[in-house]
Amino acid sequence: TKKNFYSYITLKENKIKGSVYKVKKLYELYQLNESYKHLYLSPQKNEQMIQPLDIIREYYTLNSLAGQSLLIHSQLVRDKALAIAIRHPEMDLDITFIKEAAMLHDIGIFLTNAPDIGCFGEHPYICHGYLGADLLREKGLPRHALVCERHTGTGLTIDMIEEKHLPLPLRDMQPVTLEEKLIAFADKFYSKSNLTREKKISKIRAEMLFHGKDSADRFDEWCRLFL
Repeated sequence: TKKNFYSYITLKENKIKGSVYKVKKLYELYQLNESYKHLYLSPQKNEQMIQPLDIIREYYTLNSLAGQSLLIHSQLVRDKALAIAIRHPEMDLDITFIKEAAMLHDIGIFLTNAPDIGCFGEHPYICHGYLGADLLREKGLPRHALVCERHTGTGLTIDMIEEKHLPLPLRDMQPVTLEEKLIAFADKFYSKSNLTREKKISKIRAEMLFHGKDSADRFDEWCRLFL
């Protein structure tokens, strides 16, 4: 209930990014999303679906700051990815997979040190992709795991990992399938530290350019592909 949710969140837990008010607003946004998701998330005939929320519950208390940051962000990414997929029937995208993988793409954040979103793990935040992928591979979800591993920025090459001395496994982490690219693209529009506002394309491109021209060029390619 809302009462239990508010009593669970303390000022100490959320002091870095404001107050309990912020978490209350996240909860209200989560409730709003839940109220209309049935309009477009009902499974198609004969579809076999996993339950992302059940997996999330294994690692997160849903009414914690980390749980709410993950849920709201993931729902926004899911909704944007689905809206784009619906506009492009010619791509023949796997809608069920997009629904699931978008909700799980950030499953590894609790293992990282990101206290502003309630995560107090030992790893740098950039590791959340491959850490989440490891969790999903253990659950027999290798395809979903690749979305976790490949969604950072517009993807990470081995050269990028070496040149920037990133604390990541030395393997190619660039999205390959259309579904992987779409979820990574949708993810760029939302920050977990500001869940109520969608980023403008110009801001996202500037962020990608900061990481190199190749990243910005890939983002431009995705804009032409999906928008």
